[in-house]
Amino acid sequence: MKGVFYWFLVFILTACNRPNRDARSIQSQIDSLQRKLNQTYKPGLGEFMLGMQIHHGKLWFAGNAGNWGLSGFESKELREAIDDIQSYCSDRPEVVSIPMIKPALDSMDAAISNKSISRFKSSFVLLTNTCNNCHKVTKHEFNVVQIPSAPPFTNQAYQNSAN
Repeated sequence: MKGVFYWFLVFILTACNRPNRDARSIQSQIDSLQRKLNQTYKPGLGEFMLGMQIHHGKLWFAGNAGNWGLSGFESKELREAIDDIQSYCSDRPEVVSIPMIKPALDSMDAAISNKSISRFKSSFVLLTNTCNNCHKVTKHEFNVVQIPSAPPFTNQAYQNSAN
């Protein structure tokens, strides 16, 4: 009886230690998907910052026109870009400084919520200065943000159509 048990135990252990063809096939699929994932396009910090520059400009013209719906939308777009930067560019050392912009956006959102053009303008100056302070902290002081003098797009109406 001991002999049968011994051979049964050897059989079970041998069967458990043999690589399974299904496991190899699954691992091959995983490796293939990982290679594809590694080659997937991921926007860089510059692309996100360019998007932020566009939303910054559109925010200025919408807020000055009292278009609070568009202003709120553009502010949310800036927040979304910040979240994306933190998600997709976490390997960049500059990203640790990005939360410094959130209080300026909070101020901006309060001005938009109150529909106050004077608060909007002062909050926008704060936002712009915060962008520049972040650039200084991250050694990108050569990239100076300013209040725009012309709309970034001439094919968009910034006035509120409801007025």
